[in-house]
Amino acid sequence: MGLLDDKVVLVNGGSQGVGAAIARAAVREGASVAVTGRRPEPGEALVAELSAAGGRTMYIQADLSDADQAKASVAEVVDAYGRIDCLVNSAGLTSRGTLLDTTPELFDAHIAVNLKGPFFAMQAAVADMVARKAPGTIVNIITSSAHGGQPFLAPYVAAKAGLVGLTRNAAHAHRWDRIRINGLNIGWTATEGEDATQRAFHDAGDDWQEQAAARLPMGKLGRPDEIADFVVLLLSDRSGVVTGSVIDWDQNVLGGLD
Repeated sequence: MGLLDDKVVLVNGGSQGVGAAIARAAVREGASVAVTGRRPEPGEALVAELSAAGGRTMYIQADLSDADQAKASVAEVVDAYGRIDCLVNSAGLTSRGTLLDTTPELFDAHIAVNLKGPFFAMQAAVADMVARKAPGTIVNIITSSAHGGQPFLAPYVAAKAGLVGLTRNAAHAHRWDRIRINGLNIGWTATEGEDATQRAFHDAGDDWQEQAAARLPMGKLGRPDEIADFVVLLLSDRSGVVTGSVIDWDQNVLGGLD
């Protein structure tokens, strides 16, 4: 018996990276899974892979920076499967900006993807759960940078710190509905998106992961499949009554000093 048997799971930003790993893990644990993404090629390829392995899956093309599309992604899942049991907000924008050079347009883009999208996806998912008087679970993929982050992540930190507060607020508001909402502050993780970011903004070469790993306590970057296993546990009944928790999934300890 899988941890998510007979569950319907929507993974927003699920066509690559951490989101795709979560989709794979959820299918492995028995869930019907929908993934969203802006580009159809990786999303459709992932769904084909999961379907070939016996999973019940679907791809929804959506830009989560648009509140209407965020809500519509949930509506499409409900139309296809009759309900939504679990939501993962994994879409993220990590483009760089400091306090001094961030434009209003860049700031708005971060708020739209990293905060507004999750807000309205949660709104739609919780509305379905409340209407059915059914329990549900939500996991927001956040970032350890929400504690402060590097100077070049100012708009990213502002948006993700807002998602931390939203996670706790929504969890408190809907605990009596038996809807559990938690967040994961993930650290530096080896993904396709991170590779593109390092090359675009930091002139990284082909060996950047090896160099980065050598500077980290565990000698490696976080892996999407490891994060995915943790998310599946939080989505499942095996995580018990836990709600409103924002967990630091990282190898650096907040407040620890050398």
